[in-house]
Amino acid sequence: MAQSTAVTPWSTVTMELTTIRSKVPDEVLDLPVTHIMIPDTQAKMGMPTDHLNWIGQFIVDEYHNKNIKIIHIGDHADMPSLSIYDKGTKKMEGRRYQDDIDAANEAWRILNQPLYDYNSNRRKNKSKVWDPERWITLGNHEDRINRAINFNPQLEGMLSLEKLDYERSGWKVSDYLQVLKLDGVRYSHYFYNPMTGKPFGGQNIELRLKTIGHSFSQGHQQTLMYGLRFTSDGASQHGLVAGACYLHDEEYKGPQGNAHWRGIVIKHQVKDGSYDPMFVSLDYLCRRYEGSSLEHFMELKYPNL
Repeated sequence: MAQSTAVTPWSTVTMELTTIRSKVPDEVLDLPVTHIMIPDTQAKMGMPTDHLNWIGQFIVDEYHNKNIKIIHIGDHADMPSLSIYDKGTKKMEGRRYQDDIDAANEAWRILNQPLYDYNSNRRKNKSKVWDPERWITLGNHEDRINRAINFNPQLEGMLSLEKLDYERSGWKVSDYLQVLKLDGVRYSHYFYNPMTGKPFGGQNIELRLKTIGHSFSQGHQQTLMYGLRFTSDGASQHGLVAGACYLHDEEYKGPQGNAHWRGIVIKHQVKDGSYDPMFVSLDYLCRRYEGSSLEHFMELKYPNL
């Protein structure tokens, strides 16, 4: 009589594989990395920062101990006291450089606090801390500091990018308009025409992607544009413009200019410039962490903003 062979239930196999997988870092398994891009946050005095905590907590909740790279695309420090556009106008009244630095650093702490708290608990449990690769590509608002020094050399030493807490908090800094290349994707605050020095503009993302010629991601423009094209050899190129990740409205854009998408972009399976994009709006994060729509949250907490 033939003997029956016991078959291990697939659920048991899956559980065992999951257990093994959880003990092996993504890098060892050669799994594609995930990029998390944070568009312009433009922190300044008197503006809400709740969303920065949501973003930091979302990253920890969803991606802790995963193989990720976080890229802030710049313009975190708004630096309104150094605005050349408002110089000599009533808008400059009461603005102070140190207030701008303090506001940017406090907002930066709020963004990073969930990671600090997560690693604090890890240390208490004698576990290895999680230290994902983090970058910020400086924007034109941070560059206001360098421009002010250039126009007034006597301020050198008093004004400095080093007063911002980016590097002290474990982030790597890519200089303004330098192109940061990560896993085949080029990051910069914006890309510009090398013949004129002016930023590429317009709403045609396919044309911009063709002009730049490789996968790129930028901020700077308060919009969300995404495009995908394939080269003749079958490679994919992705173009992304996402330049708004803040809760306030910008006065200079007027009553009709602030209706644009705000959030972060998750890029799964990044390899050789290709990835699967996931757009995470601030409204989604507000519903997740505050239990209400963003519109309702803002009306209740910031009725006069």
